[in-house]
Amino acid sequence: MTDPAALPAGLADAIEAIVGAHGLVSDAAQQQALTVDWRGQYRGRAALIVKPATAAQAAQVVALLAQAGVGIVPQAGNTSLCGASVPDASGTQVVVNVSRMNRVRAVDLDNDTITVEAGCILADLQRRAADADRFFPLSLAAEGSCEVGGIISTNAGGTQVLRYGNMREQVLGLEVVLPDGRLWDGLRGLRKDNTGYDLKQLFIGAEGTLGLVTAAVLKLYRPPRAVATALVAVADPAAAVTLLGRLRQACGERVTGFELVARVCLDLVLRHIANARDPLAEAYPWYVLVELFDSTPGSGLAESLEAALGEAAEEGLVLDAVIAASQAQRQALWALRENISEAQKIEGVSVKHDVSVPVSRVPQLIDEGDRALQAAFPGIRTVAFGHVGDGNLHYNAFPPAGDRRDFLDWFPQVNRVVYDVVHRLGGSISAEHGIGVLKRDELPRYKCALELELMRAIKRSIDPRGIMNPGKVLRP
Repeated sequence: MTDPAALPAGLADAIEAIVGAHGLVSDAAQQQALTVDWRGQYRGRAALIVKPATAAQAAQVVALLAQAGVGIVPQAGNTSLCGASVPDASGTQVVVNVSRMNRVRAVDLDNDTITVEAGCILADLQRRAADADRFFPLSLAAEGSCEVGGIISTNAGGTQVLRYGNMREQVLGLEVVLPDGRLWDGLRGLRKDNTGYDLKQLFIGAEGTLGLVTAAVLKLYRPPRAVATALVAVADPAAAVTLLGRLRQACGERVTGFELVARVCLDLVLRHIANARDPLAEAYPWYVLVELFDSTPGSGLAESLEAALGEAAEEGLVLDAVIAASQAQRQALWALRENISEAQKIEGVSVKHDVSVPVSRVPQLIDEGDRALQAAFPGIRTVAFGHVGDGNLHYNAFPPAGDRRDFLDWFPQVNRVVYDVVHRLGGSISAEHGIGVLKRDELPRYKCALELELMRAIKRSIDPRGIMNPGKVLRP
């Protein structure tokens, strides 16, 4: 719910004069949807929820809020998994939601770029690129609802980072409202620009703590003309990492996706997701979902994949495999991977970790993490899956079967066990979801003092009053 009375006198009316009545969210159900995070873990209250229609409106709104010293929560699709996109419980902060700002401003086919506003839904961006015979490679399970401003602010990754890189690699230019209301126009579609500090990088992955992203110039690519997809059974994560090397040696940079899936993940999907089917006749302990792209049609991609998997089978790396023979079969294989998070949600409360380590150490992470958790919490159930091709694992934990204790009480201790293993292996406690509120208080344990000092210095320089997404990433 919102309470405009919590704002200084006249401020709500002044904001309405800028954005109009349609620019304020007054419906109670819509307000609730924008003040609760996707997992339902963080529930806040806002003094006002504002939806500007243009960057100019957004800048004027932020300027008014800055003058009044009111906390501002930038928000896009509100699919954050770490609580970064919702207000706190004070009822004094204002949510500035960019969803109405969803235009495609320009498509430059000779430059292979597209300029879009921050409220553009990822799936719509992908379709617009396809309509122009181009390809935007970022792909997420939430692509039907997440928006460009959010995926920039969290530096989202997804399933094709192995070949194309994460969101940081897709951004050439940004337009950003600064915490004082000034509008920085950095919408340059340049692949080379060595004129000092690369300012856009400050805002990518900053989770709205340095400014409000309103638009971006993004890279486009030539679309894949041939696709080959396979679900491959392997004995363990070490075999999966070795297989990745074999496939890249045999198929080169055409290896686009390489997703590790534990059998327990597949069992959850088969149990909770309608129409899910096990594509192999026998159950195996681990799987990888492999995908290859080629921009040249008729390139024999499926044959190359089949030959490479055949050689790996002779080495004992591959236990079984199925290669999709149609687009429908490809979609069915990907649905098994993409529905893991939803199946976990249905299964019940779990501790979720979005961590990364060097690819070579993924097997160690799973092995040492499992042993450390079992020692601390006998019977705990681990669920591991993710983008093993870039070292990003979603390493989650459920309570022991039949345990009726409140598992929420275990969260801090489970996090500490997992994060300590990750840190020991030279990894990161957040690979693609960000820090938000969820991991904010863990950051000082795993970031060195100098890194935190530099982060705070940047925050003070750009947002000296600390009003932009206060309390996220860094404590005030």
